[in-house]
Amino acid sequence: MGGFATYVRIYQRYLLPGVIFQSVLIGGGYGTGREIVEFFLAHGALGGLLGLVVTAVAWGLVLALAFEFSRITKSYDYRSFFRALLGPFWRAFEFIYIIIAVLVLSVIGAAAGEMVSNATGAPLYAGAILLLGAIGAIAYSGGEAIEWIFTQWSLLLYIVYGLFVFFVLTGFGGTVVQVLVDGDINAGWQVDGLRYAAYNLVALSAVLFVLPHIETRRQAVLSGLIAGWAGIIPGILVFIALLAQYPDILKAPVPVVMILEGLDISWFSVLFQCVLFGTFIETGGGIIHSVNERIATALGERGAAYPRWARAITAIVMLGAAVFLAKRFGIVDLIAKGYGALSYAYLVIVIIPLFTIGLLRVLKRSGSSETVVG
Repeated sequence: MGGFATYVRIYQRYLLPGVIFQSVLIGGGYGTGREIVEFFLAHGALGGLLGLVVTAVAWGLVLALAFEFSRITKSYDYRSFFRALLGPFWRAFEFIYIIIAVLVLSVIGAAAGEMVSNATGAPLYAGAILLLGAIGAIAYSGGEAIEWIFTQWSLLLYIVYGLFVFFVLTGFGGTVVQVLVDGDINAGWQVDGLRYAAYNLVALSAVLFVLPHIETRRQAVLSGLIAGWAGIIPGILVFIALLAQYPDILKAPVPVVMILEGLDISWFSVLFQCVLFGTFIETGGGIIHSVNERIATALGERGAAYPRWARAITAIVMLGAAVFLAKRFGIVDLIAKGYGALSYAYLVIVIIPLFTIGLLRVLKRSGSSETVVG
C-alpha cells in the first residue's frame, strides 16, 4: 500500500500539473488543428516544427518559474498568484484573462458547432449547447473530480492521437515524408512560436489548484519542464498529420476533420471526434474552474461560502457570451485576430513580470522548504 501511495505522490508532483495544463490548452490550443495551421504550418514544414520546439521550451521555462513562485507564495488560484506577483495591478491580469477565457470558449464553441453539424446535419448552435451542458456539469463537480476526469481523458487522448498519426502515416506516409524533405522554412516561426506560447499560458491559471502537491523547488522546476513538453506532444502529432494535406489544409476551418475525411476510416473518425469533443469539455471546464476557484477564495476571505450551484451559473454566463462570439465571428477569424492580439497583452502582463519580479523573489528564497506567503 505504501508503494502505491508513493507512486501517486510522484504522479501528483511531477505529472499531474502537465496533464492539467495539456488538458486545458488542447481544445483552444490545437485540438481542431486550426491553431497549428495559423501559428506553425503557415511557416512551412520545418519552420513549423522549429516553432513548436520554441513553444515547448518557452512553456517549460515559464511553468517551472511559475510553479516555484506559486509554491513559495502559497498562491493556488489566479487571484492569489497575481496579487503576489503584481500587487495592486493584479486586476490588469484578470481583465485580460477573462477576455482570453471567453475567446477560447468561443473557439471551442465554434469548433463544437462545426463538428456536430458536419457529423449530424444539426444546426451549428446544437454542438455549442451540448458543449455548454457538459462544461456546466464539470464546473459543478469540483476540483477532485476534475483531476480524475482529466487524467483518464488525457490517457485516452494520447492513445487516439497516436493512432491518428499511425493511420495518416500508413495511408499518406510518402506525402508526409516528401513535405518534410522539401522542408520549407518561412520567416517568423520564432515569433509565432513565442506568441503561441504566450496566449496559451492562459492554461497556467487552471493548473494552480493542483500545485499544493508540490513541496520542493526541485519538484516545481521538474514539474514545469515536464509540463512544457507534455503540452506540446499532442500538438506535434497533429502537425505531422496535417502535412498529409499540405498546402490545401491551410484554408480548412477545422483541419483535423479534413484529414479524417481523407483517411476514410468511419469508426476511427467517430472515435476521434468524440475524443476531440471531450478535449473541448476539458478546456472549458478547466478555464471555468479557475474562475470559480478565484471567486471561492475571495468569498472565503469574507467568511462566505461559494455554493456548487453558483459554479454552474458562472459556467453558463461565460459560455453564453462565448457562444455569441462564436456565432458572430466564426472560428477562423477568432483564432487569426483574437489570439494574435491578446498574446502580446499576455506577454506584457504575465511573462515579463514573472521573469523580473517573480524571478527576483524566487532567487531570494534559498531553502526548498520555505512556505512564506507573499
